[in-house]
Amino acid sequence: MSEWLEQLELRARLRAKAGLARQLRHRPAGDGVVDLAGNDYLGLANHPDVVAAARSALDAYGLGATGSRLVRGSTDAHRALEERLAGWLGAETALVYSSGYLANLGAVRALTRPRTLLVSDAHNHASLIDGCRISGAEVVVTPHADAAAVEAALAAAPGRPAVVVTESIFSVDGDLAPLADLHAAARRHGALLLVDDAHALGVTGPAGAGGVAAAGLAGEPDVVVTATLSKSLGAAGGFVAGPAPLTRHLVDTGRTFIFDTAPPPAVAAGALAALEVARGSDGRRAELADRAATLVRRLRAAGLEVSEPSGGVVSVTAPGPESAVAWAADCRDRGVAVGCFRPPSTPDSRARLRLTVNVGVPRADFDRALDVIVECAP
Repeated sequence: MSEWLEQLELRARLRAKAGLARQLRHRPAGDGVVDLAGNDYLGLANHPDVVAAARSALDAYGLGATGSRLVRGSTDAHRALEERLAGWLGAETALVYSSGYLANLGAVRALTRPRTLLVSDAHNHASLIDGCRISGAEVVVTPHADAAAVEAALAAAPGRPAVVVTESIFSVDGDLAPLADLHAAARRHGALLLVDDAHALGVTGPAGAGGVAAAGLAGEPDVVVTATLSKSLGAAGGFVAGPAPLTRHLVDTGRTFIFDTAPPPAVAAGALAALEVARGSDGRRAELADRAATLVRRLRAAGLEVSEPSGGVVSVTAPGPESAVAWAADCRDRGVAVGCFRPPSTPDSRARLRLTVNVGVPRADFDRALDVIVECAP
């Protein structure tokens, strides 16, 4: 074996020894497992209206988009989705990408110019972290959800262009950023606020318009929103929403937009149908909030350390990486899928189970799943 392969094998053994090895598990259709691991918060991935819209577009356009958005990949389905996304969020425009990851990379890079300072929350998603890194800008990482620290970082760089970068509902612990305070600090210093609304879209805000709308910041000229289509909308892809000059800049210069194949039209059509359902799903959002509260109450009563949810994400602390893996495996063996987050995927070096609420799961199955999680706890 060549030296570089030997090095990879050595690293793999070290990760396994530390309890950090990962495995791909391929699920069949209709596997019957109770899903407390995915991000289909409103249960729309299999909604009949969503599936029918995707099927119709599949018949009309075929399987793939056949090219990048600027070459051949833009369709009426993409345009309709972008228009409805912008209207839902109260933004001037929206631009759809093939993934939320690429949308975040593109947005951070587009907002960076010479001397830009990026002020990034310590718990930000990997896509935001990577966006900051590839931008080439100076980055200040501030303590989690600390608006005062953000204010101090901006005050220490007077006269420089700056962007405050945060999630709304954070993807690991499910807590909510102080968006109004962050925006006020950014505006006082002439900075922009970039918010990844992935875990709040469809879950919070008026008609499910997300955390930015819930904070009263929809349409503000110094706020840029990114999100995925793969969570509450049950589809795939991502988008950037904001003023028209920003999306024009992304179309003209954004490498993660220009050089990437467009999302399949069937996915765009399905996401649009899911958006329409989500807008009118206040009942689903109320059920999600009730289930999240029930989950926290049941697990805390069992003596487990549980985060306080702002949406559909709940974090449960595990003693360590190996026990988290064993806990998740025991749950899976009993028919319950849970997320297992370990370093380096966690921002604070703590291992935990990450549980997500899917209102498409029958309530009886959801309640049984909580029993299984408690019974399998280390």
